[in-house]
Amino acid sequence: MTATGDAGNGFDLLPDAVISLDAQRRVVTANRAVTSLLGFRPDDLVGRGAAEVLHCRMPDGKPLLVDGWPRAAGLRSVRAMPEHKVVMRAADGSDVLTLVTGAYRRDPNGAVVGAVVVVRDGRRRRASPAEGMEVISTVSHELRAPLTSVRGYTSLLLNRWDRLGDDQKRSMLEQVNHDATRVTRLVTELLDISRLESGRLHLRRQLVDLPALVAAVVEKVRMNESTLDAEVIFPADFPDVYADPDKVEQVLTNLVENAAKYGDPRGMRIVGTDGGGVVAVAVADKGEGIPDSDLRRVFSKFFRRAETRPTGSGLGLWISRGLVEAHGGSLVVESEVGRGSTFRFTLPTGIPEELAP
Repeated sequence: MTATGDAGNGFDLLPDAVISLDAQRRVVTANRAVTSLLGFRPDDLVGRGAAEVLHCRMPDGKPLLVDGWPRAAGLRSVRAMPEHKVVMRAADGSDVLTLVTGAYRRDPNGAVVGAVVVVRDGRRRRASPAEGMEVISTVSHELRAPLTSVRGYTSLLLNRWDRLGDDQKRSMLEQVNHDATRVTRLVTELLDISRLESGRLHLRRQLVDLPALVAAVVEKVRMNESTLDAEVIFPADFPDVYADPDKVEQVLTNLVENAAKYGDPRGMRIVGTDGGGVVAVAVADKGEGIPDSDLRRVFSKFFRRAETRPTGSGLGLWISRGLVEAHGGSLVVESEVGRGSTFRFTLPTGIPEELAP
């Protein structure tokens, strides 16, 4: 067995470190980029356990690959590893923050027989001061409007309560409630950014009735989008899935709101399908569509299309993809200019390893 046995496939030409593992999480091959990142020669790694030689662990110190593969690997439908931060031990004993992604190898029965991982230098991707300032600027701007509204209406209610009619009071209180909900969502987004980037997002999984959740989200969005006309289509035997209902509701709310705001609130279709070990929910609108130049950027942090009403923080789709991938699923988009867009996410139907008897 040679350390760079995959070099013939071009692995040694790649700028990122690539490591192949067997079923026992031992290193089978490694390319030359491993040396520049971690200081190990490929021959130093082959045959050794990744946990033993690289001391892989989460940023909070939780060890990885010691007792088995990550929990998500227990689901047969999970093939890819979403990018996450991992601290590794370099050859000189120093700790290196890395960004790891890759794919599992499975046998015909779905059992994991190995993995190929790509390891990048995470220190280059740490939030720069400019990005940090962008977060502060964006969130400050988004918070200012609802907080100003809440302060104005509550002041008016306190000072003129006896002079206001019941209909006026109700209207003002409804606006205060709406703006308070908006602030809560912004705070939730900030927390999700931190948890997703640090790998500390905790999912409270339970059986979720997706058709019922979709119906509830549509009714909630309709309260603010009175022209919303959405057709919800799910098969009668659609299965429940193990997921965090709050996070899935967050994803659904964002997709439906975006379709209504940037697409068209009329003629929307929300379709559920089941098969191949996953369920899928597609939110399709009949809006103007997204051009190819923007399509590849819609899941980028802070991205807002200039051609639309560029409201919002520009974080919703980025966070939504992260939440779906944390469940072991995926979120993708298809669009055709002049005919509309479809955002589709999947969730695995199996029982998560942490809930298995």
